[in-house]
Amino acid sequence: MTEVLLRSLALAAASSAVLLLVAAPLAYLSRRPYPGRTLVETLLLLPLALPPTVLGFYLLLLLAPEGPVARLLGFELAFSFPGMVLGAALFSFPFAYTAYREAFRALDPALLETARTLGAGPGRRLREVVLPLVWPGLLSGTLLAFAHALGEFGVVLMVGGNIPGRTQVASTYIYELVARLELEKAHQASLTVLVLALALVYLTRSLEERWRSATGSPGPTR
Repeated sequence: MTEVLLRSLALAAASSAVLLLVAAPLAYLSRRPYPGRTLVETLLLLPLALPPTVLGFYLLLLLAPEGPVARLLGFELAFSFPGMVLGAALFSFPFAYTAYREAFRALDPALLETARTLGAGPGRRLREVVLPLVWPGLLSGTLLAFAHALGEFGVVLMVGGNIPGRTQVASTYIYELVARLELEKAHQASLTVLVLALALVYLTRSLEERWRSATGSPGPTR
């Protein structure tokens, strides 16, 4: 169980880092309308409406040995840890993006305008005005994505294949234990994940309370 849990934590951490690097800039751009924003956000939030197996199936086709990624880049990601990271990041994207977007949209434009008139460039405004105000929202969104990736089953099973010692994570390990009727082991593993999930969600909500207090916002909506 220890190896499986560590792999699950590594998967959640890696996919959350990817989301922070990709989803946060996109969320920042969403503060203001731009042509096609509705269509872009529809595509970004699509995993909310898709069954995990559907997203996992198309990812498997994309990442398979004979798929376009392998032909274009010369290597395959199906049934590998990097492929699972990609799948988990895509499926958790809406959770992180929504939290990041609400954090950025709660910024008072007057603060940014004041900083601009005082001579602060875009980089300085980002470092000294934006990030100090939105970091609790960014962190809470990242933790929410982390918790979601930690418990993800359908996408990682389709893309990773539940290979012991390589791609097996907590959710697929528990599924395998139940299928073998090893219910006591399944209970122990499930309880471990439950405790972790409770701690992560509690920390997320605490950060969101701090973010609301700092910005005066009613808070992110789900």
